[in-house]
Amino acid sequence: MPEAFLTAENLHKSFNDHKAVNGVSFTIYKGENFGLLGPNGAGKTTTIRILSTVLQPDRGDVTVGGHSMRNDADAVRRLIGVCPQELAFYPDMSALENLVFFGRMVGLGGTEARAQATTYLELMGLTERAKGKVDKFSGGMKRRINLAIALMGHPQLLFLDEPTVGIDPQSRNMIYETIERLRDGGMTILYTTHYMEEADRLCQRVAIMDGGRIVALDTPRGLKSILGEPEQVTLEEVFLKLTGRGLRD
Repeated sequence: MPEAFLTAENLHKSFNDHKAVNGVSFTIYKGENFGLLGPNGAGKTTTIRILSTVLQPDRGDVTVGGHSMRNDADAVRRLIGVCPQELAFYPDMSALENLVFFGRMVGLGGTEARAQATTYLELMGLTERAKGKVDKFSGGMKRRINLAIALMGHPQLLFLDEPTVGIDPQSRNMIYETIERLRDGGMTILYTTHYMEEADRLCQRVAIMDGGRIVALDTPRGLKSILGEPEQVTLEEVFLKLTGRGLRD
């Protein structure tokens, strides 16, 4: 049996009269890339904020690496890295300076922070731009720096929130290959995206949220078999079937 690394149990979260998360439960196994998909307003962002210790649930709990978020959130934070959809770095600093700074923020010593920064700049294909100011980087390069920052401290669980939004195909493909390499190296990943082909390619299992609930959870192939032969069905078709075609602006 695969080893559970993250377990979400009966999560609930409301904002005034709006129930954003309504009884969400699922498990992510160690070394798995787990996709969490949903239309705008489905509760996906609130769920991620709970899982990454930014929000406390009204009810329920999250266990990461054997640590309860309610009882020991600090221990959970030491295990996770977060790559947010919003770019999160200092634009007037160089790529190397950003990585070293955020490495120190997660508790690394100066020497170790610089060593990890060098490793992740190489992983992202940015060694030659290490001393360049990040505000001069292309959109794809900024996304790669965002991911490199999340990796500082060697987290065991990585949250990737729309990591390829708005970038060129070459940078997107490099990020795909990096994620596959991290997964093959044993890292556990929670991946959110609006690009269904990404989830199909990268994720072992996918949960689809709508109305604050998990409405389906299976392998991409298993989800596609809901509509017919998996080879003839796209994950986007399944997504629209389960969540509807109405706009969610």
